[in-house]
Amino acid sequence: MRYFNTLEKQYRDELLENVIPFWLNHSQDREYGGYFTCLDRQGNVYDTDKFIWLQGRQVWMFSMLYNSIDKRREWLDCAIQGGEFLRKFGHDGNLNWYFSLTREGKPIIEPYNIFSYTFAAMAFGQLSKATGNEEYAEIAKKTFDIILSKRSNPKGKWNKAFPGTRNLKSFSLPMILCNLSLEIEHLLEKKIMEQTIEECIHEVMEVFLRPELGGLIVENVNEDGSLSDTFDGRLMNPGHAIEAMWFIMDLGKRMNRPELIEKAVETTLKTLEYGWDKEHGGIFYFMDRKGFPTQQLEWDQKLWWVHVETLISLLKGYQLTGSGECLDWFAKVHDYTWSHFKDPRSPEWWGYLNRQGEVLLDLKGGKWKGCFHVPRGLYQCWKIMESINTSRINNSFDFARNVLDNR
Repeated sequence: MRYFNTLEKQYRDELLENVIPFWLNHSQDREYGGYFTCLDRQGNVYDTDKFIWLQGRQVWMFSMLYNSIDKRREWLDCAIQGGEFLRKFGHDGNLNWYFSLTREGKPIIEPYNIFSYTFAAMAFGQLSKATGNEEYAEIAKKTFDIILSKRSNPKGKWNKAFPGTRNLKSFSLPMILCNLSLEIEHLLEKKIMEQTIEECIHEVMEVFLRPELGGLIVENVNEDGSLSDTFDGRLMNPGHAIEAMWFIMDLGKRMNRPELIEKAVETTLKTLEYGWDKEHGGIFYFMDRKGFPTQQLEWDQKLWWVHVETLISLLKGYQLTGSGECLDWFAKVHDYTWSHFKDPRSPEWWGYLNRQGEVLLDLKGGKWKGCFHVPRGLYQCWKIMESINTSRINNSFDFARNVLDNR
């Protein structure tokens, strides 16, 4: 398919020639280690605080590039210096990972956020693979154990909810564990990995995915799995649900469960139809399952990660099932994403648009946006299209060979 021939190069070149050089050249703190993520359009630093989520994500990204694309020393050096900053300053000595640090590495916010842990585990899992460093592997494994121990109360003593009144559980953790388990599979005992995966698949696809809502996913449910008619209980996050579905597709492929893949593709398409802004295009950030006003004032913004993750799910869905609907939606979301989020004059992409698709914030990185969703999405889409193109060429070659052999 010529369409994918052109796009494969487009995604690869954007990753390797624009996005990765932007972070490599502008984000590294050469004095104290780690990464600056608060970068303006030109890559200038406008705040020096360091957020553990984004530090871990960038260590993971450059380790993954080194492991999967090319053994470039500059990529490995970038990953190691970030990993060393995290190892020394990112936790309290017992692998309880802080939320944020000063530039020098002093803690600012306590380790209340479970996703500081998940991205630290991802980071050191991939970095251990790149370096062979056993200490990094141990950090990943021990952090993963801590994550599992905190599943029933991820925030621990920093949980602000009054116990017993409204105990909700969140979609976010089982969702991310679907991906994290595969990311550090090489470090986990087979039994632990398989048990965790099965539990997370059940949570994602049977607890948070609701048939009575037309097959859509909610962000929070009561502890017993029932729906909660509250702000949090009605909350829908289309991008979150769609991102989770490519994690589920990966698990379906890994476990040879085609029915799981089909269900993930079906859920992707239903969620996209539900979350697409019919008036202005793009995908809403937050929605209320009953159509009530949300408590999130940014509900109608269009965010970079939502659209990039949707591209991955649609392309993966097409690759694994041949769904023409996935392909049609991919073309539509691709056109919106590249025409609205890609900065035509400077590297890296915009993160935040208003409902009409206009740029809200003149930044390329901040407290939440770092070196992760854009480059991971470009990498994933490039590699999926490369695989599709290679398969097509091989099939054409096999067909021609069979014709010649039968003459």
